[in-house]
Amino acid sequence: MKTASALLLGAVALTVLPAATASAATNPDNSDSYAYSHPCSMEQLKVEVSGWNAAPSQRLIEVRNLGANSCGLSYFPLVHLGNSHSADQSHNVRPIVPGGLGGPPAYALHAGQSAYAVVDLNPTGATTGTVPGIDEMNVLADGDHMPNADTLNFPLEAGTRVLNPKLGLYRDNIGDAIDSVKDADTPQS
Repeated sequence: MKTASALLLGAVALTVLPAATASAATNPDNSDSYAYSHPCSMEQLKVEVSGWNAAPSQRLIEVRNLGANSCGLSYFPLVHLGNSHSADQSHNVRPIVPGGLGGPPAYALHAGQSAYAVVDLNPTGATTGTVPGIDEMNVLADGDHMPNADTLNFPLEAGTRVLNPKLGLYRDNIGDAIDSVKDADTPQS
């Protein structure tokens, strides 16, 4: 797994710049149809996770396409929450997601653009009964096409409360990404 760091109100991202190819440099394709037949790879993406004081239980996931061509992402990133010191990650918590979605690829990410998804770690604001020991958020930008080795690990601040987390869909703006969290009703498969 790859490691990245994020702080509340700020973000640090793991950035891998794409290798230029002759055909991409001379004939870039930024269409939706190209994206739907070409899944994104980590080599063309930058992933950041950040939070904000107005909604302290929410984290914003931003995935930016640094490549010359559009590419396709799944409906939402694969996210799980766990303890960074545990050798057994089978007890990690996976947020519920919106259900009733069609097949992949689902989100066309155009060159130079960003997709946003929001995870609410504690949508009810509970102060008791939260899951103990959660100190890390693991993000795979596209769980349908990327290997687990491309998962990025973002530390959570001490005292972060996690209970019944919800994850929304990729959207092209933060407001719509926040709104999509309300539709989360299905366990991740």
